[in-house]
Amino acid sequence: MTAKIISGNEVAKEIRDELKVRVAKLKERGITPGLVMIRVGEDPGSVSYVAGKEKAAEEIGVWSQTIVFPENASEQELLSKVAEMNKAAHVDGILVQLPLPKHINADKVLNAIDPAKDVDGFHPINVGKMLIGNPYFMPCTPHGVVELLIRSGNPPEGKHVVICGRSNIVGKPLMAMLVQKNPRANATVTVVHTGTKNMTKITKQADILIAAMGSAEFIKPDMVKKGAVVIDVGVNQVGWKPSKTDPTKQVRDIRGDVEFETVKEKASAITPVPGGVGPMTVTMLMVNTVVAAERRAERMGK
Repeated sequence: MTAKIISGNEVAKEIRDELKVRVAKLKERGITPGLVMIRVGEDPGSVSYVAGKEKAAEEIGVWSQTIVFPENASEQELLSKVAEMNKAAHVDGILVQLPLPKHINADKVLNAIDPAKDVDGFHPINVGKMLIGNPYFMPCTPHGVVELLIRSGNPPEGKHVVICGRSNIVGKPLMAMLVQKNPRANATVTVVHTGTKNMTKITKQADILIAAMGSAEFIKPDMVKKGAVVIDVGVNQVGWKPSKTDPTKQVRDIRGDVEFETVKEKASAITPVPGGVGPMTVTMLMVNTVVAAERRAERMGK
């Protein structure tokens, strides 16, 4: 058995095409969705991630602006800018790119974002609403995983899902989403982590195995049930390698949390890294931004 490759690029494009139609309808009503991104310093990863979000916004017709602060910017400067954007009528979504420098309290900054503009879905109010089954915004990566499962023909309903990892960004919110009593979820969910004993015994029970630990190629074939669906959320740089287009140049060697080449021979379907969950994360940010703009249109009676 060789697994079917679940392409996040293809599913993400399908969703962005749907968003283009929704954005066009909003513009007919005089509303242009607006997204403001705040970045501090020149961390290469942050620069790259924000550029990807700008590109996605432009593709679907969302207006975006990136505000860049120097590395030594104060926490108060960030809080003042967030407060200003909270009041800006043309801004539907606010995103503060992480990580922030150590002298800035990231939680304090994120919690200052108006929950109605928290398109990352990390504000405690939005996390709480999601937990009780009344989501306002869903966190982008977990939402992308659920959407990827459903649109690839692998709905979680009635399945035993094992999530490897308990982070606040992926593991915990994904668990909360998948246990909800609705047709898009309704799964039996087990979470394994660094404190789990006999992890392999548990992961081998999974109909759907989701790896989100941040440990390169941790999931081996002996941890996977034959025919399972495997979703790899991990993004780990393990070194450098020659570029496929120009062997004289070195590019980052990125691996997921799953040993892809071996596990794909045992799974029924699997996501690659890159090209799996990654594109979905950015696209779900666009979904949240468009939803926020649609809510603004409703409030304005347009």
